[in-house]
Amino acid sequence: MRDMRERLTISTQKLEEINRFLVSEQSTILDNLVDIVEKYGGVKEINRKAHESRRIENLLNRLEKTNSPFLNDLIWLQEQRDDKNFVSLDEYKKKILGENAGSVEFDESLAVTLEISACNFFPFLIEEAKKAIDNEDLMPSRYIRVRSMKEQVEDGDITAFTAATEVIGATYVQTLDNKGTLPGADGNPINIHLGGPDTIAGYFGGVGVPNEYALKWADELLHYYTEHGVREVLNINPGTVAIGYLLYKMGVDIQFKISVFMGNDNPYAVLWTLIGAKLFSREDGSTPLIGFNLSNSVNNWTIGHSAHVRDAMELGETRLEHHITETWKSIVRQPYDRLDELVEIAGEVSNISAKHEGGVPSVEETREHQSDILDYFMPKEQIEAQGLMPALTWNYLDKHDAVNRTARVLTENGLAVIPAWKLH
Repeated sequence: MRDMRERLTISTQKLEEINRFLVSEQSTILDNLVDIVEKYGGVKEINRKAHESRRIENLLNRLEKTNSPFLNDLIWLQEQRDDKNFVSLDEYKKKILGENAGSVEFDESLAVTLEISACNFFPFLIEEAKKAIDNEDLMPSRYIRVRSMKEQVEDGDITAFTAATEVIGATYVQTLDNKGTLPGADGNPINIHLGGPDTIAGYFGGVGVPNEYALKWADELLHYYTEHGVREVLNINPGTVAIGYLLYKMGVDIQFKISVFMGNDNPYAVLWTLIGAKLFSREDGSTPLIGFNLSNSVNNWTIGHSAHVRDAMELGETRLEHHITETWKSIVRQPYDRLDELVEIAGEVSNISAKHEGGVPSVEETREHQSDILDYFMPKEQIEAQGLMPALTWNYLDKHDAVNRTARVLTENGLAVIPAWKLH
């Protein structure tokens, strides 16, 4: 067995060959990426612009200059935070555990991040905050957005949401327009051979970021990073994952999370992805791979072994993000509820995120308009024309309730959670 293990080692000669390719003047695909970085002024200027774009003062000033209707909501949110109107984590534990709260030792090194998806509209977060205050709920510390980037810019939502996460203490992920499931940022179809339901089988092998769209993805990423302070984006394709590694290795301080749509559903897929992360890590060991959304089908065996691979490679900052609930329609068979499995694994594996994409199944099945992942891709104009915004808001608040069910059950089992850190 030892002999077979020895055969797996990577020789320094092979690594030298890879390095020669990376610096070769004949590596035109890398030249194309460097050209995009230089288009934005180079690494140092890119990071400077992004830092300035994300400063809360600049975000609020931008909203004020455009007379944004979201500004007053942000001021309200700041006031609620400063007045300590959100339940503290200690108070929350007392509410759940009663007199026993002081005797339970929570291992913060194994704390579970509370995550919600998709918070596509800034007003969703405000309604969630109001509910959290009224019910002494916890707000998530991680948000996912799946909405047209151009549309977010047009109504100022992108600026308001970035500001909100700075106010409450949370991370968030944006989904760029250059992805394989829809027309790209230029309005043209990314995969010209795929259409609607009549070509659905083609999506099984054809979804991705084909041809020059990988470079358009990089261009779009740097645009929103520098102009709007969007640091972290969703990644669904091995090519754009590689581009993310390369940009970070050059010095651009972006981050990304791998989407469930990429289909990582076993420890060997995780191993392959993390080998790339390790190879292109910086001298301090850091990588841009901040989150790893495993497939819906993974079980605790895969999560445990994936965590072992991650930790053995000293990549513990890469969060393992696991779906606890899913939208009622269009993605999984229902009822889908992984809370019991989370409780089993959360006391053993560090840096897990409990992601809530849908409400609790017993609640979802009672809704007239049940959560549907296809709603994520519906234009705002169409949502409003059909009068669906109240229903979508209700769907989102059901997800908030699912987050708090998870927080409650984990707390009851003596397991730590990470809510929005500036609120609780």
